[in-house]
Amino acid sequence: MHENHEPALLSRITSIIFIVIGAFIAAYGLEAVLIPNSVSDGGITGISIMLSTLTPLPLGLFLAILNIPFIFLGYKMVGKTFAINSIIGIATLSIATSLMHHIPTIINGDSLLVTISGGILLGIGMGLALRNGGALDGTDMLAVLISRKVPFSTGEIILVINVFIFIFVGFVFGIEGALSSAIAYYIASKVISIIETGLEDAKSVTIISKNSREIGQAIINRLGRSVTYINGVGGYTNEPVEIIYCVINRMEESKLRSIVKQKDPDAFVTFDEIAEVRGGNFKKRNIH
Repeated sequence: MHENHEPALLSRITSIIFIVIGAFIAAYGLEAVLIPNSVSDGGITGISIMLSTLTPLPLGLFLAILNIPFIFLGYKMVGKTFAINSIIGIATLSIATSLMHHIPTIINGDSLLVTISGGILLGIGMGLALRNGGALDGTDMLAVLISRKVPFSTGEIILVINVFIFIFVGFVFGIEGALSSAIAYYIASKVISIIETGLEDAKSVTIISKNSREIGQAIINRLGRSVTYINGVGGYTNEPVEIIYCVINRMEESKLRSIVKQKDPDAFVTFDEIAEVRGGNFKKRNIH
C-alpha cells in the first residue's frame, strides 16, 4: 500500500505546485502586460477584467466569485480532484492578481509586443494548470456542458462565447483594445495547446497492461467513463493481451494518466485526438 501511496502523494503535490506556479505566471501576464495596456482576455477572466475596470473592486474578487459556479460544474463533470485543483488555481490567481496589482508594467505602448508577450505568459500559466489537472478559467467547463445540449463542438461554443465577450471589451477598451485582446487570446490558446497536449474536445485512449481489469475498473469508478476490453495477441511474444479502449474529454487526461501510472507504471498507453464523437454513449455518469 505504501509503495503505491507515496508516489501518488508526490505526484499530487507536484501537480499542485505547478498549478500555483501557472496561476502566478498568468497573473503576471495580466497585471504587468495586458491590463495596463487596456488589453483583456477571453472567458471568465475577460469578464472579470472588464468589471474591475468599470468598478472600484479588485480583479481578484471577480475572478473568485464568477468562477464559483464553474468549479461546481467541474466537480460534476470531471470529479473531486479536478474541482479541488481548480479551486487552488483560481484562488491563487485571485490572490496573485491582488498582490501584483501595482507591479511596474514591463511593456508600454507597443501593441504587437503587448499582445504577443501577454498572450504567451497567459497561455503558459493556464497551460500549466490544465496539464496538471486544474483550470484557471471556467469557460471550458461551461462550453463542455452546453455542447451536450446542442449540436456544436466545445471549441465552437467557446468561440461564440468569446465573440460576445470581445464585443463588450470594445465598449470598455475601444476597438483597438478589443482587437488586441482577441489576438492575445488567440496566442494564449495556441500556447496552451503546446503545453497541455490534448486540448481537443475528445481523445481516444488505448491501454495495454497486465493489470487491464484493475485499470479499467479505476477509470469507471474514478472518471465515470465506460471502457471496452479488446482481446489481442502480442506481435513479438504471440501471447494473448487485453486492450483497454475508452474516450475521454480533454480535462480528464491528467487524471487518467495518474490512474494508469498508479496501477501499472509500465503500461503501454496511446492518446489519439478525435475531431468529433457521434453515436454510442459518450455521456459520463456522475461520480462523487
